[in-house]
Amino acid sequence: MLKVGVIGAGHLGKIHLKLLNQSEKYDLIGFYDSFEANGKKVEAEFGYKYFSSMDELMEAVDVVDIVTPTLSHYEVAVKAIEKGKHFFVEKPITNTLEEANSLIELSSAKGLKAQVGHVERFNPAFTAALPHIEEPLFIETHRLAEFNPRGTDVPVVLDLMIHDLDVILSIVKSEIKAIHSSGVSVISDTPDISNARIEFENGCVVNVSTSRMSMKNMRKMRVFQRNAYISIDFLEKKTEIIKMHKAPENPSEYAMILQNDKGDRREICFEHPEVLPNNAILDELESFADSIVNDTPIRVSLEDGRDALKVALEIIAYFEQAQQVIKDQTIEKE
Repeated sequence: MLKVGVIGAGHLGKIHLKLLNQSEKYDLIGFYDSFEANGKKVEAEFGYKYFSSMDELMEAVDVVDIVTPTLSHYEVAVKAIEKGKHFFVEKPITNTLEEANSLIELSSAKGLKAQVGHVERFNPAFTAALPHIEEPLFIETHRLAEFNPRGTDVPVVLDLMIHDLDVILSIVKSEIKAIHSSGVSVISDTPDISNARIEFENGCVVNVSTSRMSMKNMRKMRVFQRNAYISIDFLEKKTEIIKMHKAPENPSEYAMILQNDKGDRREICFEHPEVLPNNAILDELESFADSIVNDTPIRVSLEDGRDALKVALEIIAYFEQAQQVIKDQTIEKE
């Protein structure tokens, strides 16, 4: 069992502590939180050992699990690297691309393993759909959430949309050609609603919509490819595959047959892959343990985290530039 320590005992940090304590692949040594009062409270309530020093905790473990605010990810990860510790860091990987690239270089130089917490890669609805996804031509995603003050210190793109960006980049094997986006601030100082259109060099087009001001929660993705449509419901954990095959000469009376103007007949077939229940956060943490112990590739690497952050920042930059143009035009008219 790998000795692990958690840095950060906020909402998500407490979830990580609970799961690591249950895991058969980790030995939870304890945790550190920069707010001592919160640390003492969590220790008293759950029994996890609270370390008053980050350095002291890191010295006692093999793996550091970083669940702090994004602004501190880089600082904590660098400290873990300096101490020769493998580390898991929540998404987004860092606050800037420069920090992300630095972590990649530093951890590689030390031969350390590191993983980014893009948990939707471990969602059972997505893993059930993955074998059926080949060469997407069009992807549409909707990630809508009811308002929650937690996370509103960053744009919704970095808070929620980045989940979908990581998944998209994992299935579209092509460079990005163009990005167009828009964002609207409703109650926060940063955009709460955003939409982006991403065009890839291979012709795939993606439309991503995200809101944290919705009346209901929704996390859906639709993938269109030649002769197939794949529906993924990340929230309800459901997957549906709709494929078109050459129609048999004598189809069943219940078969759905389409015929084009050239006389080609296609049968529509519905598939519902088995979606096995799981705890995605536990799975991502334990997959990291497997990568360390067996020296196998990381499921969500630092490079993956960096690439998702890069696209997210480009989306934000696009609509910020558009808003600035509008402001400049308004000033000129006045």
